[in-house]
Amino acid sequence: MKRLLLPFLLGAVALLAPGRSWAQEKPVLNTAPGMPTPAQPVPALADTTTRRTYTPPTSTSPTYTPPVSTDVQPSQNSPSGLELPGREQARKAAQQHADMYTKLFVYSGIGLGYSSYYGSSNFNFSLSPAIGYRVTDRFAIGPGISYSYNYYGVNDGYGNSSSMSTSNFGVKVFAQLRVINQFFIHAEYESTKAEFPVIDSNYNFVGKVSRQVQTPLAGVGYRSQISNRAAADIVILYNFQDNYDSIYPNPVIRFNFLFNIGH
Repeated sequence: MKRLLLPFLLGAVALLAPGRSWAQEKPVLNTAPGMPTPAQPVPALADTTTRRTYTPPTSTSPTYTPPVSTDVQPSQNSPSGLELPGREQARKAAQQHADMYTKLFVYSGIGLGYSSYYGSSNFNFSLSPAIGYRVTDRFAIGPGISYSYNYYGVNDGYGNSSSMSTSNFGVKVFAQLRVINQFFIHAEYESTKAEFPVIDSNYNFVGKVSRQVQTPLAGVGYRSQISNRAAADIVILYNFQDNYDSIYPNPVIRFNFLFNIGH
């Protein structure tokens, strides 16, 4: 029996030995023979930490806002407190009109004139301040005073000439009527203590003589409004007493300034 087991065991060992050797020499897929199997990469750990920025807390306390009063308050110009459309514009227009047409105003004028009669000449410069009173918005009257300076010159035509100057003081009254827009009619009457030169037969001034002169003037003018209370006028007047006793040669051109006063 022992003789039969020994050959059986030897045969079994012989059959198992080649199979083990073949299993060891079998190549591994995706690897070169004799090379070690590459290590698989280890997945990186996800960074679960994030950087945080500090944000200060926002104040949530409420801010007090005073309530807006919707109650209509009465005023001197609106006793009921109601402002109707256009009322403010009408009030401003009325105030402007009141400033432009106050009852009283100062009216000062500067006049210039020049004339010539058969070899004699007369240059005139005058000042005429006055106080005006508006009867209506269009019509005004008032008193004033006047001063005029006259320069006389004569020439006999043969080369002989002489000259003389005189001064005149007077009182006057004036009236104005605004016709359309800024155009007006101006008239005044003046009584003046005037000086006149005395000329001899040789056309030489030999002295002066004084006498009272009545001067009626009338003409037209244009007013340029500077502000609500001030204006400038240019007036062209005609002297109806245009003779040798005249102190204002035609035409009389005046530049007047008006200043409203009072309310």
